[in-house]
Amino acid sequence: MPAICRCIKPSRSSSLRRVSASTFRSFEFFTLKKTGHFSKASGWVKPMDFLPPHHGLVFEKTVHNALLGSGLHEYLQQQGIQHLIISGIRTEQCCETTARVGSDLGYQIDFVTEATLTFAMQHANGQSFSANEIKTHTELVLSGRFARICSIEQLVASWPALALA
Repeated sequence: MPAICRCIKPSRSSSLRRVSASTFRSFEFFTLKKTGHFSKASGWVKPMDFLPPHHGLVFEKTVHNALLGSGLHEYLQQQGIQHLIISGIRTEQCCETTARVGSDLGYQIDFVTEATLTFAMQHANGQSFSANEIKTHTELVLSGRFARICSIEQLVASWPALALA
């Protein structure tokens, strides 16, 4: 099972029953462009088939971070939410950018690297970087500055403490 599904599934398990259901909210994001693969008309902007059904709020974004221009930051402020758990696609792009922007906006950020996805990339100078190298770099630049880097297990173990925060 992909790590992102493992991260989602504990929210429906008994380990969370000690925590109020209103403590955790999940959101789904779709990056939209006017034309091309990321336009609504393309038919490609949809939930991934391997993910469990999502019944929370859906936000549409047109920039790399999920907070600005999507209405999410305003929603979180209205709800008094100050702690964000970041997972998704792409590790070094939307996830990292959301973590940085969220930190700058004053949110406490948990970045769950194993619940993010990226792909190998090649620099203009010809040097190749594996997905794991890119994830390691993201952890390096976020840790202690913008986010707490944690595994799924560490995150789940901290849920009772998060509920009291």
